[in-house]
Amino acid sequence: MPQISNPTLLVVAVVIVCAVVVVAWAISRKRRHERLRDRFGAEYDRTVNAVGTTGRADAVLEERERRVEKYHITPLDERQRARFAEEWRRVQAVFVDDPAAAVTQADALVTEVMSARGYPMADFDRRVEDLTVEHGSVVQHYRAAREIAERHARHAATTEDLRQALVHYRELFADLLDGNAVRRTA
Repeated sequence: MPQISNPTLLVVAVVIVCAVVVVAWAISRKRRHERLRDRFGAEYDRTVNAVGTTGRADAVLEERERRVEKYHITPLDERQRARFAEEWRRVQAVFVDDPAAAVTQADALVTEVMSARGYPMADFDRRVEDLTVEHGSVVQHYRAAREIAERHARHAATTEDLRQALVHYRELFADLLDGNAVRRTA
């Protein structure tokens, strides 16, 4: 049986350690990717399309998480939830006579709820990014509602479009309110 020299043993040990490090890094990266995909849902794919690679998307979404962690996002208390739910019912009632006003009021109410929860009210794009961290499953509704509201401002939205905007605002509103009561009554 041939004897293995110390330098050979050292090389084998270094190769094994390097292989273990590479495998651990790959597993860690895969878990990170899966965690972000699970947390952000469709927003993950949207971010990949926007930035070009999953690695860059992971970095962008982790940066969002770090930024939002610094905020003081809090749930609404029962009194706030009840007040906002009542205001939402009023917004829906306005729709019958003035759909455009209802959409404007819905946008303002969503903004007010976000502010009450502790979200900074920077520009729209930043608000959407911040919302994706905890409300990724409904943030597409916010984008769709705002797009319709902008079309309406250009006199290019129908009453049915405005109804859809209100439905989109309702989805985000209900999620921000921390419950499904609004969805059931709307």
